[in-house]
Amino acid sequence: MTASITFHPLGNADCTRIDLADGKKLLIDYADMRNPNDPNDKRIDLPEELWADLRRAKRNDYDVVCFTHLDDDHCCGSGDFFWLDHAVKYQGEDRVKINELWVPAAAILEEGCDDSARIVRQEARHRLKKGYGIRVFSRPAKLKSWLEANGLTLESRAHLITDAGELVPGYSIFGPERAEFFIHSPFGWRQDDNQIIDRNQDSVVFQVTFAENGRQTRALFMSDINYDSIDQIVRTTKRHGREDRLLWDIFKVPHHCSYTAIGPDKGDDETVPTEHVKWLCETQGQERHIMMSTSKPMPLKGSPEDKDVQPPHRQAGAYYRGVANGADGQFKVTMDLPTASRPKPSTIEITDRGAKLVFAVAGAASIISSPARAG
Repeated sequence: MTASITFHPLGNADCTRIDLADGKKLLIDYADMRNPNDPNDKRIDLPEELWADLRRAKRNDYDVVCFTHLDDDHCCGSGDFFWLDHAVKYQGEDRVKINELWVPAAAILEEGCDDSARIVRQEARHRLKKGYGIRVFSRPAKLKSWLEANGLTLESRAHLITDAGELVPGYSIFGPERAEFFIHSPFGWRQDDNQIIDRNQDSVVFQVTFAENGRQTRALFMSDINYDSIDQIVRTTKRHGREDRLLWDIFKVPHHCSYTAIGPDKGDDETVPTEHVKWLCETQGQERHIMMSTSKPMPLKGSPEDKDVQPPHRQAGAYYRGVANGADGQFKVTMDLPTASRPKPSTIEITDRGAKLVFAVAGAASIISSPARAG
């Protein structure tokens, strides 16, 4: 089989499924945001959609579930959907099991969180203490202190930790999965410098590279970081001569199409990028790329939504759309696919010609939106 990436229409929220060539399934974030009592809520019934896919695959588990950070729009409802080992009340045959949990170090260290964030934190802490089924990204000094406070050492848990600038062990473009994951963020030093955890800037950012018949297709998952963090990633990557780790054919637009991921000023009609964001978007994006905004539709100029401080921002959308047009690519919004009146999940298939966007359609199997990127 070939790999694919499926994006779910959840408004300003994230849940993306990655299916690898060997059948492994990875879920990047989980946010059940739909209001079942509102007939006008167009967001998808996420639990039902995910269960339907698992039933087709004849399984009740994910090889990996990654929570890029613990904001509610990335973990809402996790305590109702997943089998969690740390407490019996989160267990039962109607729950989905997690073989390996991926979290940033901030998800272990954060105090005072509640609701879904607290539930995920407790599961992550439980697994790290027991030494199984978890991967933590970055090893700030604060993590060392936390482990020691719990009678453990950093050395005893080092095999469960991956730093920025490293590949996630167990995945290779030469293995049956034909994919590898390169971690760009979080930076351990940043968490040590800050007294307060910033979930967005301490979130997991990674590049996944797929190999199909000798061709490599790359996707960047940017979580909710802002332009300052992107600038730091670009500077660090260039300093180490690893510019190839910021190439992309698929770009998961950061922070639900917020202008803050592009530059300091929203702009009147288009956000102006910083030097490093411009390089990342306009130089590293390959021809006929696909940019996916996991967000509500772009607001119309002058509308009430246009005045909202929350994303999406039409000025940011205008910038990304211009980038896509300049590369014969596509800029898409999850709540607009295939149409704004009936959003459905959208899948990008990884072929030996590159990335191919597929729209799910009610009453039919699928239609092809665009040919794979050639060249």
